[in-house]
Amino acid sequence: MHALPSPSAAAVEHSQSLSSVIRDTIQQAGGWIPFDQYMHMALYQPGLGYYSAGAKKFGAVGDFVTAPELSDLFGRCLAQPILQVLQCAQFAENTPAILELGAGQGKLAAQILLALQQAGLADSASGLPAYYILEVSAHLREVQQQTLSALLPPELYGQIHWLERLPQTWHGVILANEVLDALPIKQFRVGAHACHELGVTLDANQNMLISEQVESQAHALPCAIQQQFQLPAGYIIETCANAQALVQSLADCLQQGFVLLIDYGFDAATYYHAQRHEGTLMCHYRHYAHHDPFYYPGLQDITAHVNFTAIAQAACDASMQLVGYLPQANFLLNCGILDTLAEQSETDSKTHLRQTAAVQTLLSPAEMGELFKVIAFEKGIDIPDYRGFQSGDQSFRL
Repeated sequence: MHALPSPSAAAVEHSQSLSSVIRDTIQQAGGWIPFDQYMHMALYQPGLGYYSAGAKKFGAVGDFVTAPELSDLFGRCLAQPILQVLQCAQFAENTPAILELGAGQGKLAAQILLALQQAGLADSASGLPAYYILEVSAHLREVQQQTLSALLPPELYGQIHWLERLPQTWHGVILANEVLDALPIKQFRVGAHACHELGVTLDANQNMLISEQVESQAHALPCAIQQQFQLPAGYIIETCANAQALVQSLADCLQQGFVLLIDYGFDAATYYHAQRHEGTLMCHYRHYAHHDPFYYPGLQDITAHVNFTAIAQAACDASMQLVGYLPQANFLLNCGILDTLAEQSETDSKTHLRQTAAVQTLLSPAEMGELFKVIAFEKGIDIPDYRGFQSGDQSFRL
């Protein structure tokens, strides 16, 4: 691993506070906790976890850059199928609205609302939709409010509302960009005769390290995965029941509408390829990607790739219908991102060059174009040809 940037003294103190809480939890649990519990604490421990505390996470001064921060063209493309759903006549007496899960800094929300306004939705009979953001982090809610109030005119900012939990019922659109990858995962190592769960324990110096479960237990799911894909001994199997449970919850609350999910990941056969024997766990710190989940807990993001086959299965089991599944590049090209780029004024050459470079990143197979996937589901509506999914569909891989 390359030498990573050193955190400030205050950041180190913050990480040490979280580490102390995690160590106490491990000791109280008898010396071992499952990895998903560690990952949850590292990311979401109140006041201390990576997403619960105040350090900058997004953009050039943070740890990573998401698609909406690269270019507003990303949000304008997402707005196209959303506009179709909002204009659908099948909602009857229920006014459709938009719900975004984990909105980051809020830039995607701004891009979508501005695109809907530009499309004339504000002047239509239905008017601009209400835009809800589900955000459990008080710090990120504050960041989003600052970002959106600066980017949007008052009439658009007034359409935004914040939630701390999923509503019981929903009509309209639900979307999430890079949310599933941050949900805690379980890890198992294939043994000679069983799959052993991996967790976190402490060495003699109180350092955290990965350790197999002390007591052997039957783990049906990883064993079934091992048998299905003929995975060799030593292979690390990752599962994410949290992602499937979230999709189930979305299906339960959605009465009529459309779910759009964007994240990096694979279909199951690619996800559990024999060469991916160390799993997909990845950490992000100051734009460096590495594999050490114990590097200053609370100061870095910890993620895992998404198994989109499991996501599709959970959605279909919950009575949603698959709309399509395809690489991000195909989706954006179907939405006409190159035409939109060409239509933009080139009088400001610096802006045009920046947008061109951003689109290259969004589309390139070597960057975000192929690794990131877009998957969508519908329930209670019937739109025959969703924008963004006209060609390049890879649902057959799921």
